[in-house]
Amino acid sequence: MAKARTQFICQSCGTVHNRWAGKCENCGEWNTIVEEDPMGGIGSGPGKTPKKGRPVALTALSGEIEEAPRIHTAMSELDRALGGGFVRGSAVLIGGDPGIGKSTLLMQAAAALARRGHKIIYVSGEEAVAQVRLRAQRLAAADTDVMLAAETNVEDILATLAEGKRPDLVIIDSIQTLWSELAESAPGTVTQVRTGVQAMIRFAKQTGAAMVLVGHVTKDGQIAGPRVVEHMVDAVLYFEGDRGHHYRILRTVKNRFGPTDEIGVFEMSDKGLREVANPSELFLGERNEKSPGAAVFAGMEGTRPILVEVQALVAPTSLGTPRRAVVGWDSARLSMILAVLEAHCGVRLGQHDVYLNVAGGYRISEPAADLAVASALVSSLAGIALPADCVYFGEVSLSGAIRPVAHTAQRLKEAEKLGFSAALLPSASTELPKGSGGRWSEVASLPDLVARIAGSKGALRVEDDV
Repeated sequence: MAKARTQFICQSCGTVHNRWAGKCENCGEWNTIVEEDPMGGIGSGPGKTPKKGRPVALTALSGEIEEAPRIHTAMSELDRALGGGFVRGSAVLIGGDPGIGKSTLLMQAAAALARRGHKIIYVSGEEAVAQVRLRAQRLAAADTDVMLAAETNVEDILATLAEGKRPDLVIIDSIQTLWSELAESAPGTVTQVRTGVQAMIRFAKQTGAAMVLVGHVTKDGQIAGPRVVEHMVDAVLYFEGDRGHHYRILRTVKNRFGPTDEIGVFEMSDKGLREVANPSELFLGERNEKSPGAAVFAGMEGTRPILVEVQALVAPTSLGTPRRAVVGWDSARLSMILAVLEAHCGVRLGQHDVYLNVAGGYRISEPAADLAVASALVSSLAGIALPADCVYFGEVSLSGAIRPVAHTAQRLKEAEKLGFSAALLPSASTELPKGSGGRWSEVASLPDLVARIAGSKGALRVEDDV
């Protein structure tokens, strides 16, 4: 009889090693390599002959395209992040920090769907039924027909789901607690997580039920377990937020049935999550219009324009090496802006501490914020407050030129809707809105921006209307 061969798998990244080691060579984590059975009882064992396959039908690329049927919830922000609602037969993975509100969001979504007549099953592997009921009472969802179960065995969960009418939505909280008898390893290991996710996705594809899987997040902000889980599911969403702020963002990073980089904004309260239809007002609610070092950035999150305040503080340093502190933006991007200001604009910041903050705990990921950051830095250094009715967006290159960015019209329309009558944008910008009453001022390079701020004494020289 063939000898069973074992493998050593990293529980952090899923890399397979031939022998045990204290440190994983792929991800660099320590004490994460565990010995596991590669077969785990799945498929044919050693010494067995695999059965002969059967040919499958091949089709052409041309043909009628059927739109994926969706289950619309009463939560418009959740539907926006999903691309229009839950797709029948799809698997959605939702990750987030502990206590951020993942279970609260899913309980409210389950209650909203149950009120519309859908069959919803909520399977909790971390909490008892009584704990889930307490949350439902707090969220005013106890009067709905959401069916609960506290189970972690994959086979028992699948047998329960197969009974009676097919469910419309199944929520598994969470995938790290699932375990299967087919895998001889502890719950939470790579083999068990992969086996459980495969079984749940197979059930969703065969029955047409939408499957929602909740995943834990590591200290680096990534969903725990092998990255293969993110490749297996149809959509990956991250529920983000700062404990010091009351807002939460549901961010889409993968979606096979809709756009990516889409967000839904919620506000946490004692009665659950409340949808925020206009997040720009949330992030601009406590502005100090007369304070230097503050610039309003007109950004984009997927198809949604968002206005957020960028705050900068430049102060003389008493240390040999000046400090560079960034909250809500890329620190490497800030270093590049500082280098361009010093090399092409003559702005000396080598003897100053620089602190940059995005108001409201929001995080900016697009390079279009370069112009707003540079304006805030120059404003703080010069002690000149920027115009309160002006927004900024544009990408700064290493040569000091300001490059145009996409979705110019959407950014300007959102700014005008919130009462901003002026904007500073790249000179090569296109897609400017027609018939607008706003005053758009174009700037071609960063030295031009510095000259406008330093010579205006708080008021930008706006050129003729574009």
